[in-house]
Order: sequence, then C-alpha cells, then structure tokens
Amino acid sequence: MEILWVLTAVVLLSFVLLPFLRRRRGGIEQVPPGHPDAADPADYGFVRQEELDVRMPGPDQDLLDVLDLVQRTQDYRAAAQLLAGTEAAGELRWQRVQAFAGAASLELQQRPGGVSETPGGQWLRVWRAEAPKDAGGAAVHAEFLVQQAWRTSTPGTDEFRIIMEEARESCGRAALLAPGDPVPYITELSVARGLAYSRPEFEQLWLKILDRAPTHMGAHLAALHYWCEKWQGSRELAMEFAKAAAARAPRGSLLAAMPLFAVFEHLPEVNLVRGFYQSEVVTKAVHGALHALHGARPGDPMAAHVRHLLVFFLVRSERWAEAMNQLIHVDGHVGALPWILSEDPAAEFAVYRALAVAGYEANGGSPATLPQ
Repeated sequence: MEILWVLTAVVLLSFVLLPFLRRRRGGIEQVPPGHPDAADPADYGFVRQEELDVRMPGPDQDLLDVLDLVQRTQDYRAAAQLLAGTEAAGELRWQRVQAFAGAASLELQQRPGGVSETPGGQWLRVWRAEAPKDAGGAAVHAEFLVQQAWRTSTPGTDEFRIIMEEARESCGRAALLAPGDPVPYITELSVARGLAYSRPEFEQLWLKILDRAPTHMGAHLAALHYWCEKWQGSRELAMEFAKAAAARAPRGSLLAAMPLFAVFEHLPEVNLVRGFYQSEVVTKAVHGALHALHGARPGDPMAAHVRHLLVFFLVRSERWAEAMNQLIHVDGHVGALPWILSEDPAAEFAVYRALAVAGYEANGGSPATLPQ
C-alpha cells in the first residue's frame, strides 16, 4: 500500500540484532535461541513472524475477503461493489483504494506478462474497460499509476514524469466521476510531490481536499510529505503543518498525532545520542499521539497507523510497558510506517516486538501483568 515514504532511518546494529533477549539487572542481553531465559513473544499470544499480514496496518476482513476473491477469480465486480458501499469521505475508502491499487501493482510486478502469459492485474484493466464511468475503478486506476511510478521508475527521470502526468490526468477523471469524493485529490498529493508542484498549485489542491474532508488524516499524512525537507519543504514547514493540524483537530480526531509523523520524517540518518528518544521534541510528540488515541472514535481505521509508529518510538525510548500496550492492538498486521520502509516489514516489526517483550520482562512484566 502507499506509503512509499522514502526515508533513511538507520537503526544501530547493536540495537537491531537482538532477536533473543533476557532479563539481567534491569537491562537487556542477547541470549541464544531456546535459552530458558529468552523472552518469547508467543507467550503473549502474538502472531508468528511468518503469519504477519504485510498488506494492511490493521484488520479489514471485508477488504481481505474481496481481495482474495478478486485475485483468485480475476473478476473486479466484488471490488466495485465494496467501494460503492464505502463512505466517500471516510478514511476507509482511501485505504481500500490504496489496497486494490497496490494489489494490482504487485501482481503486475510479479507477472509482467509476455507472449504467452497474461500480465498481472488484468482485472483492473478489465474494470476500467467495462465500467469506464465507475468512480471506484477510476480512483483505483489513478492510485495504481502513482504506485507504478514510485515502484518502477526514478523521480526526476522522463519515465517517472510520463507516468506521473498520466496519473494526474487519471486523478482528474476520477474526480469528475465523484465530485464529493476526496480520494482522487488525495492521490494527486503524491503526484504533486513527484512533479514538484509550486506552492500555489499545491495549496489549490489542498483546498479542494479541505472542502470535502477537512479532518481526513490520510490526506494530512500524504500532504506532510510535500512539506518535508527532502521534497518541497523543510523541517520547520513540516512541523508547522503538523502542529497546525493538531491544533485544529476536533474531538475524537487523530490529527493530534501528526507531530509524531513529522518527527519521524526528519529523524537524523545516524543517531549516536541515546537520549534523543527521550528529548523534549520526541516526548511531546509521543504524548500527543497517546492523547489522540485515548480520545479517538472507536474503530477509527487510522488508529493502527498511529499505534505502529508509537511502537517504534516507545521501544526506542525504552518505554516497554507502553509499547506492549500498543502491540496488543496491532499485532498481526504490519502494513504501516515504519515497517513498510524495510525490505522485510514482518522481520523489522518482529525485532521491535521482541525488544518490547524483553524490556517489559526485564522490568518485571509478564503475560499475566499485561492488560488485555
């Protein structure tokens, strides 16, 4: 799924290579597999690494069922029905559009096609051909082109620009088919980043989104990229954008967690200062995210995104019990930042989960003391 966030956050080698851990004087020490003192995530009912779902940040059984059906039968109609019944302005529609587009893109990567082989993702091409006025299919196709641009070409090249220009046209067609739907405009935010829209161009696009879904967190996360220093902004502009979103967040919104994402986007490439994750800027951002979760609406699909990023920061801050409290909510799914930046998201998540378990037990915790 998108989340094509190009970020280099180097994890110190001594920190990463601790998959098996034990208690000792309140610290953590490496132990071999099978050692009786080794911390075992399975004791907490956590999913085995090889069974972690890398497609989504959290559960969406309806989406999983439809994805499995579409990919098994190569018939798009179940996907069209699911999107038609999903609220246009909600976070869930955006996530489902991304999931369908990502599935088609990965299929094409795995089966590019040839003389005697049908290319992967054929169901999406059939969808667009048979139902050209279907708003869901148009939105998925636009997102598919964006993901293809980032996945198969290099920003700044002619190939990248050509695909992105086609994506921009597709976003426009999708928007015409569903005037009140913010998703085509949210997809265009990635185009704006890739094609380096000017500030006035970007702000016009952003206003269209705010007119349709002013508290859409997925849109804010996508817009944050534009304001980051590695694209068209700076550390200061990104944090200003995130803090402004948090300040105007209505009751029940997760926008108060935006500063944590801005901090993550600007982590130092190499951090040798152990106290960085206990610094004021990180601590305030973490507290803001925790507060946002505490008051979030039940079932908010963006909560999983916040919880996954909190696991990263809480483990790095050695706040083991709080990390465990987040893990019990998201374990089983790893399709979110920061894990998706790794070549093996499940393995990366499993390392942090093992660290959380070991730190929790090193400070007296056990499966019996962990709230469920």
